[in-house]
Amino acid sequence: MKAKRPTKTQRLSSTTINTLPQTIIENILCLLPIEEAAQTSILSREWRYKWTTIPKLEFGSSSVLEIRTQENQTSHVERARKIMERRRKLFNAIPRVLLMHQGPIHEFSIDSIANCDCFELDPIIFHLSRNHAVKKLKLAFDYMYPHNNNARRCGLLHKLPLCAFSLHHLRDLDLSYVDIDHQPIFSGFGSLRSLSLIKVKISTKALLHLLSNCPSLKRFTLLGSICDKDCTIIELFDCLHVIEDLTIYGDTPELLVLDSVPNELPTSLIHLKYFCFNEPYFGEDHGLIFLLILIKCSPNLEKIELDVNLFFLLFILVPAKIH
Repeated sequence: MKAKRPTKTQRLSSTTINTLPQTIIENILCLLPIEEAAQTSILSREWRYKWTTIPKLEFGSSSVLEIRTQENQTSHVERARKIMERRRKLFNAIPRVLLMHQGPIHEFSIDSIANCDCFELDPIIFHLSRNHAVKKLKLAFDYMYPHNNNARRCGLLHKLPLCAFSLHHLRDLDLSYVDIDHQPIFSGFGSLRSLSLIKVKISTKALLHLLSNCPSLKRFTLLGSICDKDCTIIELFDCLHVIEDLTIYGDTPELLVLDSVPNELPTSLIHLKYFCFNEPYFGEDHGLIFLLILIKCSPNLEKIELDVNLFFLLFILVPAKIH
């Protein structure tokens, strides 16, 4: 008697990947974009809800980049329209994904997919703060700004919901192009190890309050995120007592008060080992003064990295040397 051929479901159930422990399957699914992870639900009945238990949710720009690379023949207008449509669909899918999710969420990321007219951010962060012990949060919005303008003046920023400061389990916080228009009233991010503020609109008072309530902060990145000039360089350093890794972008020293530096500088950055000065500008001495003060305040500094813009080298340093 001729043996029956195994069905597709039977063949799938006997595969090596299907016999792996659930934790390993979750780790594999975490490596996929959320759209692809969700598509594994069509493999079989057993796989239908596996993706809903993964602890890492990333709504990123991978599918947007796909459009940019695959449709080079289309017009710029058509490509931009498709990118915006894809971004809108991804953002609109977030509440549905959160509703279907069945396990803890430890990492959550929105990367370059949302527009300024999307106001659904508040309920998303509120859901995370009430239901999950999120350890890593990334909110990185990607907007187009007028030439020679920046986030502080443009006003096209998402306001960071107050409930974000209820995520007390955070270890890694990455914010880009958001507006912190209030001084957060919270007990602090006691577990926060890494903080990145890229073009974040925040007052000096709110920034210093935030940093002073992160007692375990080891890594800090700051790019053009101070909307006033009331912060002195000493005040900033005094909030970074245990910092080990510091990255400052070129325009930041211009926003700090440098003319009231005391003769005797405190060695406040005693744990700092690595400093990266990204695209430094020394034209008006702000960058140079900042760098000298930082070196004097960091007795255990091991490495300084100057990530200099090629434009600066070719059009600033070379002509100056010639003249």
